[in-house]
Amino acid sequence: MDPRNTNSEASKMLLSHAKTLTLHTGNLVNRSRLKKKCPGSPSEELQDCIQASLNDWFSTTKPPSKDFPEALDCSIPEATDRISPEERDELRVSVKLFLCESVQSSIGDAVEMVCQALAVSQLDSVIIAPPWPLDGEGRNLAHLQPSWKELEALVRSQKIAAIGTSDLDKDLLEQLYNWAQVKPSSNQFNLASCCVMPPELTAFAKEFDIQLLTHNDPKELMSAATFQEALREGSKDLNIADWRLEWVLRYSIIVKSRGIIKAKGYLVSARKASP
Repeated sequence: MDPRNTNSEASKMLLSHAKTLTLHTGNLVNRSRLKKKCPGSPSEELQDCIQASLNDWFSTTKPPSKDFPEALDCSIPEATDRISPEERDELRVSVKLFLCESVQSSIGDAVEMVCQALAVSQLDSVIIAPPWPLDGEGRNLAHLQPSWKELEALVRSQKIAAIGTSDLDKDLLEQLYNWAQVKPSSNQFNLASCCVMPPELTAFAKEFDIQLLTHNDPKELMSAATFQEALREGSKDLNIADWRLEWVLRYSIIVKSRGIIKAKGYLVSARKASP
């Protein structure tokens, strides 16, 4: 029997029984297959990573003879660069967490998962990208507060050293700063929306020592349809069930003294939609 057909059937069986799925791409700096391609956007990079990681995992995983798992961990440990205690002080671990659904427990789950994957007890910084309405309505403090409270708790428990935000204008950043117990240390700004940072935002950030960073992430990092397509391609299952992204975490490990990226990767969490 063709082993490719066997693996395809195995992936279908595993996915059909599973209710949740987590995936870790491993260190993309070392993924030769992905190096050959130059993704045009963060969304394309993520889609390529999901497809390649699933394909690798399903090609090396054999289904159990009985009791199929409800939770699939589609990670390949060999592809992950874990941080040794000896080198931890020389490295900075930065994270951006994209929440696809308003489930606050997702933040703690994502932080715990990346800490375990990289063998660290604390992340140097986490930037939150909550699921803002795509039409721009509802971008207010009340929408951000539940996520920020969860981040503050993780700072107090020393899982995170510093927390930041993404795409807040001056008014919303000021509201968050005045309300928050743990103040934002940074705010990312998408230069695609404006080629120059607004002067009032720059002035406020300077006054309250908030670092302004730039990014090129789209408003929606990955649509439901694109995620379904990545699952289909990665598992070779054209009739795959309806899955929903819960969150996407992107991390970078930077050598402090040289400013170079030692490792970069994604962690993804999804659940099967209720029938």
